[in-house]
Amino acid sequence: MRRNKLEKTVEISAWIFTSLLLIKFVPRHRLREASVAFLFKQLITWLFGLIVVENNLIKYPFRLFFKKSNKSSFTFEYFVYPAICALFNLHYPENRSYFTKGLYHFFYTSIITIFEMFAVKYTKIIKYNNWKWYYTYTTLWLTFYISRIFHRWFFRI
Repeated sequence: MRRNKLEKTVEISAWIFTSLLLIKFVPRHRLREASVAFLFKQLITWLFGLIVVENNLIKYPFRLFFKKSNKSSFTFEYFVYPAICALFNLHYPENRSYFTKGLYHFFYTSIITIFEMFAVKYTKIIKYNNWKWYYTYTTLWLTFYISRIFHRWFFRI
């Protein structure tokens, strides 16, 4: 049996699934908006991700890409989370109630947090050292919120 087969499968599946989500749910006329949201989220995750990894709060024992250049997960920190953030901003329920907006934030943040909890428990993709799932939830919620504020400012919504 090949080493890290599950981890490779999960990472490759994440790339394929996320790419398909982007193709399906990013309309051609909103590519600019999606790109700005994607790049802004990359900036945030680069900063927070490096702080967390360098302070040994989280470890990524298995990484498919850039194993020697960066301790964080390229797949999740620089592609999956930013792509999901782009979708988050494109489909944000701007003219809905605060309750609906809260549920929207809750849904996106919860899905990623749950996926991460499974990855921590069943794979070698991520390992919590001095980290808890609710830190992930809080930082994700905060970064989605910050990206939304930036998106509204940038596009004058």
